[in-house]
Amino acid sequence: MTTRRNFIRLTAMGSAALAGGAYINVFASLSSNDELSLLSNELLQTWINALLPLQITDQSKTEDYGGIWCPACKRVHGRVADAIYPLLYMADKKQDSKYLDSAILLYRWIEKHVSQPDGSWLNDPEKNSWKGITVFTSIALAETLINHGSLLEENFKNEVRVRLKKSGDYINNNFSMTYGNINYPINASYCLSLLGNLLDVKEFREKGRYFAHEALGFLSKNDRFIHGEGRPFIQPSAKGCYSVDLGYNVEESLPALVLYGKLTNDQEVLEAIVPSLQTHMEFMLPDGAWDNSWGTRNFKWTYWGSRTTDGCQPAYALMADRDPRFYKVALKSTELLKATTHNGLLYGGPHYVAHDVLPCVHHTFCHVKALTTILDHGIHSPKVDVEKLILPREKIYGNRFFQDIQTLLISVGKYRATVTAYDREYTMKNGHASGGALSLLWHEKTGPLLSASMNEYQMQEAGNMQPDNDPLSMPLTPRIELLKDGKFMNISDLKATMENKELGNYTIVTSNSRLVDQDQNSPASGEIKCQTVYTFQPNKVILEFSADSVLQGDSVRIVLPVISNSSEKFEMISKRLMQIQKENSLVKITSDSNLVILPTTGTRIFNFVPGLEAIPMAINQSKCRIEIEVV
Repeated sequence: MTTRRNFIRLTAMGSAALAGGAYINVFASLSSNDELSLLSNELLQTWINALLPLQITDQSKTEDYGGIWCPACKRVHGRVADAIYPLLYMADKKQDSKYLDSAILLYRWIEKHVSQPDGSWLNDPEKNSWKGITVFTSIALAETLINHGSLLEENFKNEVRVRLKKSGDYINNNFSMTYGNINYPINASYCLSLLGNLLDVKEFREKGRYFAHEALGFLSKNDRFIHGEGRPFIQPSAKGCYSVDLGYNVEESLPALVLYGKLTNDQEVLEAIVPSLQTHMEFMLPDGAWDNSWGTRNFKWTYWGSRTTDGCQPAYALMADRDPRFYKVALKSTELLKATTHNGLLYGGPHYVAHDVLPCVHHTFCHVKALTTILDHGIHSPKVDVEKLILPREKIYGNRFFQDIQTLLISVGKYRATVTAYDREYTMKNGHASGGALSLLWHEKTGPLLSASMNEYQMQEAGNMQPDNDPLSMPLTPRIELLKDGKFMNISDLKATMENKELGNYTIVTSNSRLVDQDQNSPASGEIKCQTVYTFQPNKVILEFSADSVLQGDSVRIVLPVISNSSEKFEMISKRLMQIQKENSLVKITSDSNLVILPTTGTRIFNFVPGLEAIPMAINQSKCRIEIEVV
């Protein structure tokens, strides 16, 4: 094994020399003792020290030797090379060769199992696996050489440089603005620019700049969302929407554009994405969660972000000199990541542990790379007290409508809510909720009370998702549904209309929709129109559901899964009143009709999107009025 025991900390001069004089380290360390830096260092060490024991060091296990075992998926994920960079960071910081040995062993695994003759790396060690992740592996290895290459022997370092030249050629020759989803060409902008400096390849730098500037054309007209997370790229939906996914934007695409802009000092790109960062920031909840209850790829939504993306920290922490609130965004996100870490690993949602679901290691080795990035590149710490920095959703503002995604955010009293009629689907049908769905209801004392999931849980990316084997599992989104010759739901209706109005400090949202299946068809018996009216008051939320009368024998019901983990006690006070005892509050749910608790395998249903448990409550009729109050 090629390791070097006499550890030498990398200096800026060493970094330039490593790059053959082509790389200038513009990321001077701006802060190392601020709250975000300290928390990131702590969490990085926690995660890496939990990944180490999962590395397979038994040489008799020839297929997996050197890889990091995933206890949830019972396999080694092909993208584990992302962990090489944080491992070298730890080797440098702790002056401990065990991290260096682990990184080199991991590199040998990816070269044996996912490296391809054309210069790419595969997402998984399987034939015809996705090659787009070559950009992420290349970035991780390039950052490793640039920031911590002094720990490596020259022969090994040169081997990696030669391999990176091959991966750079693959990306340069095969990537275009329509290669995969938009996050791939955007990440190629940073990747090729980084490799161009490291290897002194002008063509790479030019292609990197091309991708970055072309990406600016994918900022939505009204709200400046990055779009392109799905097809078609340039043809709008019936409501004028394009494919937007919050998780991929804040945890992959925006970080890549920031890193590209900082690396190349491209002020045009940096200035253009500040409004986009501010728009996306509107969707961070006060507890640090990312509200991706509506996104095209929310099949990978994990409440704190997205299952296999890196994290929002490079996008926001490195741009805090432009808007100090960005620092708080990065900090709040990192605090939530810590809160969702158990036994050293990042779990895929707040209720994984309560429901006894194992974590996929993908979450940990991707997000640990993001923390390493900001620690190496330098964090802009604000000069003011962080608590005095107010994020958009911490304010009470009534409502804000985002035209480009047909989604409304509500902030009334201590309630935060999202209502969506977004009509752009991903490649599968019945993905994210639409139809004027209440896709999120959150309260300051309780966190999420109601939440969307996928309308139908589908393994869109089987290698990157965990199977749902519960026969009683169901969508979490509040809805009206008819179960007859299939499932017809108001939250599937892409043609739904939505309007809102403010009356004093109340916000009222009215949606008109139909009961349709995944193909937008009505039941054979005919069209069934629906209406939902959501009234948000400072002290309570009122939900009114109604549907047209149906044929005799048909049964329409209203389903309201209430978010509650297994440790919380709930009680049916009467047929029309349920109470849930939360840690710091009591949730009262009152209906003008009888409430029924639907069957569950255990004490709760669970949905991987976004990793929450719920009490599946229903009203077996087509009209009802429900009040939710937190006391």
